[in-house]
Amino acid sequence: MERLHWVQHRCRQLLAGDSGRGWYSAPDGLPNKSSLDAHSSPHRVIGKRRTVFARHGPHQQEYEAVYKSYKGNAIRTTKYSLLTFIPMNLFQQFHRAANLYFLFLALLNWVPVVEAFQKEITMIPLLVVLTVIAIKDALEDYRRYLFDKKVNNNVVQVFCGKQKAYIDQCWKDVRVGDFVRLSCNEIIPADMLLLYSSDPRGVCYIETANLDGETNLKQRQVVLDLPLQGAELNLESFHSRIECENPNNDLSRFRGYMEHPNGVRVGLHNNNLLLRSCTIRNTETVVGIVVYAGHETKAMMNNSGPRYKRSHLERRLNTDVLWCVLLLIIMCLTGAIGHGLWLKNLKDPVFEVDGETSPALAGFYVFWTMIIVLQVLIPISLYVSIEIVKLGQIYFIHNDLALYNEQLDSRIQCRALNITEDLGRIQYLFSDKTGTLTENKMVFRRCSIYGVEYPHEDNARRLEVYEAERNDAAGQSVTLKSGCSRKSLSCRSLSCNRSSVSLHTLTAESEEEEEDQPSNHIQPRTSAFCSRVAREVVPDPELVRKLSWLCSPTLPLSDGSSGTPSSLEVTYITDFFLALAICNSVVVSSPSQPRHMVPEARTPLKSLEEIKLMFQRFSFSPFSALSPPLIKGSPRSFTSRLFARGKTGSCNFSTPTNSTTDGSEASQESNLETSNLRCKLDSGSSRVEGRDVGQAEDRESEDNNIKDTKTNGARQEEEDVIRGVDSESDSDDELLYEAESPDEAALVHAAQAYHCTLRGRSAESLLVDLPGIGSLAVQLLHILPFDSNRKRMSVVVRHPLSGQVVVYTKGADSVIMDLSETPKGAEQAQEIYSHIREQTQKHLDSYARDGLRTLCISKKILEEEEYEVWLKRQLLAESSIENREELLLESAQRLETNLTLLGTTGIVDRLQEEVPETIEALQRAGIKVWVLTGDKKETAINIAYACKLLRPNDQLLTASCGSKDACAALLEQLKLEVQSGEGSLTVLTAAGDHEESSLGSAAGFVLVIDGRTLDWALQEELKSDFLELSCRCNAVICCRSTPLQKSQVVRLVRDQLGVMTLAVGDGANDVSMIQVADVGIGISGQEGMQAVMSSDFAISRFKHLSKLLLVHGHWCYSRLANMILYFIYKNVMYVNLLFWYQFFCGFSGSVMSNSWVLILFNLLFTSVPPLIFGVLDRDTPADTLMELPELYRVAQTSKVYVPYMFWVTVLDAFYQSLVCFFVPYFALAGSDVGALSFGSPINASALLIILLHQVIESRTLTWIHMLVLVLSGGSYFGFVLLFSLFCVSCSPPTNPLGVETLQMSQPLFYIVCALTTVMALLPRLLCRALYNTLHPAAVLKSAHMDKVDSEKYRRRMQRWNQTHSRVNRLPVCADNPGLEPSASSVVS
Repeated sequence: MERLHWVQHRCRQLLAGDSGRGWYSAPDGLPNKSSLDAHSSPHRVIGKRRTVFARHGPHQQEYEAVYKSYKGNAIRTTKYSLLTFIPMNLFQQFHRAANLYFLFLALLNWVPVVEAFQKEITMIPLLVVLTVIAIKDALEDYRRYLFDKKVNNNVVQVFCGKQKAYIDQCWKDVRVGDFVRLSCNEIIPADMLLLYSSDPRGVCYIETANLDGETNLKQRQVVLDLPLQGAELNLESFHSRIECENPNNDLSRFRGYMEHPNGVRVGLHNNNLLLRSCTIRNTETVVGIVVYAGHETKAMMNNSGPRYKRSHLERRLNTDVLWCVLLLIIMCLTGAIGHGLWLKNLKDPVFEVDGETSPALAGFYVFWTMIIVLQVLIPISLYVSIEIVKLGQIYFIHNDLALYNEQLDSRIQCRALNITEDLGRIQYLFSDKTGTLTENKMVFRRCSIYGVEYPHEDNARRLEVYEAERNDAAGQSVTLKSGCSRKSLSCRSLSCNRSSVSLHTLTAESEEEEEDQPSNHIQPRTSAFCSRVAREVVPDPELVRKLSWLCSPTLPLSDGSSGTPSSLEVTYITDFFLALAICNSVVVSSPSQPRHMVPEARTPLKSLEEIKLMFQRFSFSPFSALSPPLIKGSPRSFTSRLFARGKTGSCNFSTPTNSTTDGSEASQESNLETSNLRCKLDSGSSRVEGRDVGQAEDRESEDNNIKDTKTNGARQEEEDVIRGVDSESDSDDELLYEAESPDEAALVHAAQAYHCTLRGRSAESLLVDLPGIGSLAVQLLHILPFDSNRKRMSVVVRHPLSGQVVVYTKGADSVIMDLSETPKGAEQAQEIYSHIREQTQKHLDSYARDGLRTLCISKKILEEEEYEVWLKRQLLAESSIENREELLLESAQRLETNLTLLGTTGIVDRLQEEVPETIEALQRAGIKVWVLTGDKKETAINIAYACKLLRPNDQLLTASCGSKDACAALLEQLKLEVQSGEGSLTVLTAAGDHEESSLGSAAGFVLVIDGRTLDWALQEELKSDFLELSCRCNAVICCRSTPLQKSQVVRLVRDQLGVMTLAVGDGANDVSMIQVADVGIGISGQEGMQAVMSSDFAISRFKHLSKLLLVHGHWCYSRLANMILYFIYKNVMYVNLLFWYQFFCGFSGSVMSNSWVLILFNLLFTSVPPLIFGVLDRDTPADTLMELPELYRVAQTSKVYVPYMFWVTVLDAFYQSLVCFFVPYFALAGSDVGALSFGSPINASALLIILLHQVIESRTLTWIHMLVLVLSGGSYFGFVLLFSLFCVSCSPPTNPLGVETLQMSQPLFYIVCALTTVMALLPRLLCRALYNTLHPAAVLKSAHMDKVDSEKYRRRMQRWNQTHSRVNRLPVCADNPGLEPSASSVVS
């Protein structure tokens, strides 16, 4: 009964959150925020902001006024102290209804007029429960205390104003406003702003594995415009004031600004904040100022407390407990009324009777006495037993080898301890696609540039070879090192206290001592997103040939006056790969140098004359037009015209100093584009458009010699490029890319395959190798990161060649295609761009049909004036403390317009192993599978076919519309179509085998709906129609769906249909869906651990769902349901024995047993067997459950635990209690036995009946079961014998001395026990035998199927041998063991 405690915990947290503080209330004596003096600027504290001053600085008065309202850095996660443990623990335990019930009965027994037992005895159950739970709570709290003590006593360097130096202090002594210095591999003690980094670029790298499970490094930036950077950081000169938002639990947001003494404000954002529990990596020294400490840090505020979900079985149990309460009241009323009538009709009693009390009042007293006597009827202890059983079930789930991933060294995690049985009742499963059904290991497959498709056929064959190798490897996965490193990284981060490892340990300076650290830390984690198959991209020969024109000045192209169309295409190609290389957040490192260091740009590969000759070939402006300073400053600047396209991608022949083109240049551009388009349109439809543009023009403009020269030169240059790639493969392979998503890593490796290599990254620049040019240092101006609203990311760079501001954008095709509208300008230019868009859209559709993930690449050239205007708004948005996210989104959307479409990429994401088999098994089990994905419709459909969610004979229903009225009409039309289709399917099903149709062999309907239509369908007016249509479909695929839509769909199905739902996902976008579902399952994949941390269960592969649901879910539900029924039976049966006795004792509340036996009967003698029964019982073997998934559905409809089964169990208990009471009664009738002697065979018979009843109900009997049963029976008989031998006055007013020894020495005792036990259990045994005859168990079914099918197979093989005996002299023997069908093939 942890619900009340959990609700209290959540309420306390919410109240604390409203006050702007952590969970725990402030210590006594701290002033209220409103009581601060004038120096503290109360509005800064009371509102949504807090003000932070340096602890050792000129603002001492302001600091003293403010810091007392902020928490210290000491954390305390314990609930109790030595003084408060007993009162607080008792207070919390009595929040449970069970303990209150026991307390009420114990206090009631102290009332003399209703006393039923010895006062001390009734305290035993309560004391036992309270003591056991108190010991458990004390041990848990002590472990928390040790952890808190270890964390609080960690040492960190803090600046001391008096000593003017850094001193060692414990974490618990750190305060808001302290300057903290950290070294590499140290854990951050509090949330602090980054003021200084030893990195000359002012960056710092942190690992957030302890916070969100992500092991890829995050980059943090020193606060901008901070006048403290340099070799020596003088903290005494820090006079700035920090104003930021109050503490909150949003890990991805931080708002604020820093105000310098001169009044200048600098915006603060999340990239400036170092979070507690993260680890400093690859940065020698950082210094920060603490802004949040202790329980106000984001890490501590994200500790959301215990997860609690009520299972369906528990809700059903609560109803049955209420029925038990009603039965108890009826029995007690019967006893009260009977006692009153007995007293009223009693004439001249031979024994002493209280004649002063009226019969009515005596009946009232007896009512409460009966409550005490029959207290066991309410199975309050069942709740405790259920918790113990669930812990045992979770233990076996957690240690199931079938759910263990050896490659990742990960096992299933059970994060919610009280819903295991719900795994056996799932009816709807909602799954993400990427990373859940697929590997989320992206591999570059093909691309389209300038409207030309490059199929990369050699790359496709390489992937096929790799897939074959992967299948032959028998489970040897490339992610083995990744998983191991993730585990080791987390462990190292947790155990790290102080580290003297400097930056040199991450370099090659101490190779022998520290060689393992960078390799273990870098290479394995890189392989998570950058496996061998992702790195080894085979270039497309045609694309290599076109890039070779850029690399060689000897290839003959027409001079600048003629305008070669190929130059525009090569420009597109170069821009495309440059965008792949730099439009990302990939961090570069190598084993021989620290991560993220940008090495100095190497000398360009070409000399000055070669670059001059190359650009003369590309029809750019005359070389002499370049300004002398530009030539002198950088030889690479000669390539400026390569990137100097206009804002719409048109050819621009002006020099870098000019920003516009004159009329003649525009006319030349138009002629060029017209001829280019004409060549493309006339080249024939047999080849991909634009593929042979260069050859077509060459045939028209040059003679055979030139063509021969060009052909030979192209071939030679292509070979040179390939040799160049091979020669530099060693150096390129040394580069290690750490990406935040596998898509980014795949694209960077694709660019690297074409010799466009990202070699280094810093906060302000990128180092990129371009083919034929060499290393370029690209100035990085801005990064507009990806978000789910924009569905794209952009980088703003200043190109070193042209000096222009260029925006490279990549994102979803649905967004980029809309943003890359046809530009205004010459008609010929519009035709070219329209043609590129048209061809690219065709390629996108083709990629989606092939199941590839698509991304569009685009660019935009900004004029200086336009960039300055945007920059002002961007800086304003960055420095804003209110509505910062909205302003940044608006600024990004303002920039990402009128884009020039460069091309698109197709990335393959392979299915995980055994996904089709898993989905087929789940569907056979009666679980409806829905796929909710953000991918394109065509991609989702292709994956659905691949994983057998969509079968070839299924009818596909597509819902895609743009308005609410159209959506309503479409839903009605689809419903009619399904209704008409169901009629034909019903006829087919009636004619065929129903079993086969249920397995999916018959055709069905599958609904595919896009995100825009889903928005309309989820509205109040249409959701009923959408739900009705969805229920009639075998599966539903929601594509282009947002995280919010995913959760809305799950909530709609859960609430409207009242079904048990399960959601499975692997990324942060699946968190809301996982939390809404009845059971949430996270997959620890390639996208961090957000889904896992929000889930109830965490697995590593989708295929584990089949074992988790079909086996463990079935077992857990069956075990708990049967254990609950058995527990109710046991209590009702024993309580009725006491009730029947009341008819023979004047309903006085007397019992025929001593109070010790009565109390210990349920507390000790019969308590352990149900627990073993609930943990170890197996109604069906695991192999049979996996081979016959239909048994999962049968278990749900078999009425294991439904209302009428409760009453059947109660009636059976009534019958057994009647037999158990009246057989000894009639056997001893007329004898002179006393009450205790009469109760002795009744208690012994009841014990045997209850234990043997469990044997009948158990499907599995192991030595553990037998041992527990023997110990339970032996403990009873041992106790009563010792009690009767040594107890003289243990149980006043009765004297049990010698009673049991006398009874057990008589043969009648054993005859009565045997007869009673047989008569009581015989009906149950006969009903069980009859049920098994009419409804044989699954094991018998499967064994019978194996036998029958094997016999059919044998006869078929004999007929085949007879038929083919003349053709083939080598007979196929029916008895050949090699030809015998396996059990799995027969069953499935």
